[in-house]
Amino acid sequence: MLDGAALRAAVEKHRPDLVVPEIEAIRTSELVALESEGWRIVPSARAAAMTMNRDAIRSLAAEELKLRTSLYAFAESLAEVRSGARHTGFPCVIKPVMSSSGKGQTLVRSEAEVESAWTYAVTNMRGDRPRVIVEEFIDFDYEITLLTVSTRDGILFCPPIGHRQELGDYRESWQPMPMSASALEAAQAMARAVVENLGGHGIFGVEFFIRGDEAIFSELSPRPHDTGLVTLISQNLSEFDLHARAVLGLPIPAIRVGRASASAVILADRDSDSFSFDGLADALALGSDEEEVDVRIFGKRVTRPNRRMGVALATGADVEQARRRAMEAAGKVRILYSSSAQ
Repeated sequence: MLDGAALRAAVEKHRPDLVVPEIEAIRTSELVALESEGWRIVPSARAAAMTMNRDAIRSLAAEELKLRTSLYAFAESLAEVRSGARHTGFPCVIKPVMSSSGKGQTLVRSEAEVESAWTYAVTNMRGDRPRVIVEEFIDFDYEITLLTVSTRDGILFCPPIGHRQELGDYRESWQPMPMSASALEAAQAMARAVVENLGGHGIFGVEFFIRGDEAIFSELSPRPHDTGLVTLISQNLSEFDLHARAVLGLPIPAIRVGRASASAVILADRDSDSFSFDGLADALALGSDEEEVDVRIFGKRVTRPNRRMGVALATGADVEQARRRAMEAAGKVRILYSSSAQ
């Protein structure tokens, strides 16, 4: 997908009504050219181009829209990374400007760790540009994803989703996420500003750090978000329903959260192309007449250490009960590797 000619050839061969970029490593300049010729890019070629790289979206948010973000610096060499870390102070986070699922991200606590973090970021980046962002570590109270739906009739918001990460990657998420009215209002205002600037119709996953009544813009994805998988069980319309309706211009009723709900990921622990799943019945048996439990297997063809292979979903009397049940269900699902797998 980084080969612009191959990307164009695929579009011209299949002639889709909609082109929906779903990966980070894609030649966005070709999407811009295709859109100028009349092809419809979802949500827009500008959104794809600005969000596929952390530097572009961060510069837009902080420098053009003047949103509250962490201190940051971009770097393309070890010397620039060292300078960036001096600007942000320690601890700081170093990660590629193009990556996903936390790949290449390191929490750096001292000058001595900078070089290894730079090497790790470049080794694990996506795309063909060795560039990283060095950013201030925010001592936040919690993180949220604010699913923001851009429709022909205006901007809609899902109730905020709380989430927990490990190694820079999502492990569990839940709804509802209690937060102060002022913090939510600030987050919605920032999400609206950046989504309207990017243009197009569809769902955007906008991430924030929350500290007291302060919302701090973190990142944005112009498509359904991994933490938003909880909406498969929590909302009357999932993030995928909302995305499709917004893209197609279909009516969207009031977005409602039912019972407290949570999601928890099912992780692989090794590289393999020969595996199966066990324990699905045990996981689903955790449900009851009062509370739901569901499991979604993603159908990926290979496993890798810490790769998400599925997600468990659960409801509960409250968020903590839902989280416990989702984690328990995820733990029941086992990945069985064949003896011939590498």
